[in-house]
Amino acid sequence: MLNFLKSKDETSKTLKPAVGAALIASSFIGLEILWTRIFSAEYFYTFAFLVLSLSILGLGLGALVIRLFQKLGDHKKLWMYLTLGAVISIAGPMLVLQFDLNFTEIFGSWLMAGKIALVIIILSISFLFGGMSLGIIFKNHHTQMPKIYMSDLIGSGLGVVIAVLLMNIIEVQKTAFLVSVPALTAAILYAKKWRKTIPITMIVALLALLPKAETWLNKPREERFELIYQHWDAMAQLKVLKRSDNFYYSVIDNAAHAPTIGFNGNYNKPDSLKKFPGYPMPYMVKRYDSCTFLALGAGGGGDVLNALNSGATEIHAVEVVPHLNDLMKEGFLHDFTGEIYSHKNVKVITEDGRAYVRQFNNKFDIIYSLSSNTFASLASGAFALAENYLFTQEAFEDYYDAMTKEGIMLMDHQFYIPRLTTAVIQALKNKGVDDPQLHIAIFHSYPGRRKMMLIGKKPLKKEVINNAFPSMTAGESPYLTEEYPNPPDSLKNNLVSQIIKHGWEQIQDTVATDLSPTTDDRPFAAQMGLWKNFDIGNIDKISPYEFKGFPVAKLLILVILLVVGLIVIPINLIPFLKKGNKLTFNGWSFFFLIGVAFMAIEVILIQKYTRFIGPGSYTFVTILFTLLLASGIGSRFSQNFKSSIPFIGIILWVLSDIFLFEYLLNALDSLPMFGRILITIILILPLGFFMGMPFPKGTKRVGELIDWGFAINGAASVLGSTAIMLVAFNFGYNMALLAGAAAYLLAMLLMRSQKEWTTQ
Repeated sequence: MLNFLKSKDETSKTLKPAVGAALIASSFIGLEILWTRIFSAEYFYTFAFLVLSLSILGLGLGALVIRLFQKLGDHKKLWMYLTLGAVISIAGPMLVLQFDLNFTEIFGSWLMAGKIALVIIILSISFLFGGMSLGIIFKNHHTQMPKIYMSDLIGSGLGVVIAVLLMNIIEVQKTAFLVSVPALTAAILYAKKWRKTIPITMIVALLALLPKAETWLNKPREERFELIYQHWDAMAQLKVLKRSDNFYYSVIDNAAHAPTIGFNGNYNKPDSLKKFPGYPMPYMVKRYDSCTFLALGAGGGGDVLNALNSGATEIHAVEVVPHLNDLMKEGFLHDFTGEIYSHKNVKVITEDGRAYVRQFNNKFDIIYSLSSNTFASLASGAFALAENYLFTQEAFEDYYDAMTKEGIMLMDHQFYIPRLTTAVIQALKNKGVDDPQLHIAIFHSYPGRRKMMLIGKKPLKKEVINNAFPSMTAGESPYLTEEYPNPPDSLKNNLVSQIIKHGWEQIQDTVATDLSPTTDDRPFAAQMGLWKNFDIGNIDKISPYEFKGFPVAKLLILVILLVVGLIVIPINLIPFLKKGNKLTFNGWSFFFLIGVAFMAIEVILIQKYTRFIGPGSYTFVTILFTLLLASGIGSRFSQNFKSSIPFIGIILWVLSDIFLFEYLLNALDSLPMFGRILITIILILPLGFFMGMPFPKGTKRVGELIDWGFAINGAASVLGSTAIMLVAFNFGYNMALLAGAAAYLLAMLLMRSQKEWTTQ
């Protein structure tokens, strides 16, 4: 009976901090995801990566504040920290979005750099209070860390799901008002007497002000055309702009512009009166008795209208943004577009284009991709500089397999075609094609300054190249000039011709952008900038765009690493100078290594499994929720395993992912999306189980110094999620996973060491 009462008392003492940790973690990871979605759409994803990666450093710094200033670590102040954090989490984005920020000036204007630094400080304050709160709970309940940390991780996992669901149900701006509710609930839990009324009042006020969210959380922006519709969910910010009564643009994340053409539903007009958005296709379509047409990134339906007017008999309209398809099928754009998505020849698919293509062999006569982007609707902000897999060598192998014997692919883009040419050539070689150059034709279009690539399953006949597109005037459609194989004299030495004739390696040194082919292990087509183009002396005169050769992403990563390495890590060394208990070098290094390793593996898995699952937001939720849930369970049972077992389990899993799982995933990629998600969960669960163990095991050895360990872990997490992208850019995902595993191996050696982790 005495043991039962003792057990009940211990459970009661653990319940409050466990619930508090779960609520806090739920709010702050939800905040991270929400701000990622907001800033990726409003400021482009590479700059969102910079701002958010530096902002969430506040989480670790908050725990450090508790270590450096003991009086601030009073648990009676928890409710106040959480309330203040909630206030900043709501007011911060509203304030920041009113700033006149221009990230393209960050490297050339001290004023703009100062504004951006101020933005980072404003946003990080919320995380600072969150870190202080978690630091207090961890420090005061370190003996119960397996259970507390389990609650923290599971709360984070639930926060991921809740944030994404809310963004899809009530849209992004309203979610921004609600994401702080769990933290305010924790404030109620810890507040005494009348103080509870403050967070309660805040929650009531947020619910009452919910209808104002869309107005208050809005960045002033001068649109090119009249804004007539807007929707913002977890997948994308979608706008419809009215260029004229018969021409709209469907704009995704202020980056991808898809034409949406007004149509009256009459398909019986002569070709001279029909609308052909993009490139007229009648000749290409009529080469086949019955043309099966695949529109990759169907967008606002322009490609589908083109295919219908050209006579295609089976059209697969693939678009990754669900709400855009909903608008076309039954919503705002349905009648405007002449109900083309209800046509008997059209099959509408909400899916990632690459994931869909892998499900077919010898299926499509024409595969059509008009200006698809690798980053639209895949922005990952604080988690990784993600891109999709549309333009890799393996992608073009999949397109080749999906085409019929006489099939042709048409791919258009403003910036990527030179680099994609190298990927196509390598893909054709991998498929056993003897003369890849005979399967390629490339055109330059005016006035859009775009390039169109034709890829044939068979060698392209001169007749097909010459007649692929009718003569077009600049007033109707882009005028095309052949760049390969038969360019006019004025274009004899154009870049793509040089690539095909001499190989990209021979001319790489003569051009500003990266020409190397992208692969599924390194799919960064948009990261075209090279370090050789970076000149600190003339940085204010350089156009900071990747497509012009400026290494924007790499430079922003370097900025983050410098901030962490020169400011945040040294700050985490300050407790060594204070009197009292301290971590030893081994203890400090352990928490640093597991922070780097956890985030390095997490962000790479999110990217890697996007190829298998498809839509980036589904992959993000699947990986993050599974990893955090399984890690929470692993934390709970961490003391049941010997010190080396978790690390060995992680390392073996990483090796299995690199050398075995790829074959399994390739064999199962024809499963429906639910099946692919289920397989991913099954594969990730064991890894997450072991990844949840090192932190509570380390806590057992450092006791109340865990607040310092948590601070170190927070700084290292940002360092890991950032530095690992440089590894991925240069060496690929598999090498990045090995780097994460190597960090865990070093942590295991420290765990096995008999040296003390604390000292007086």
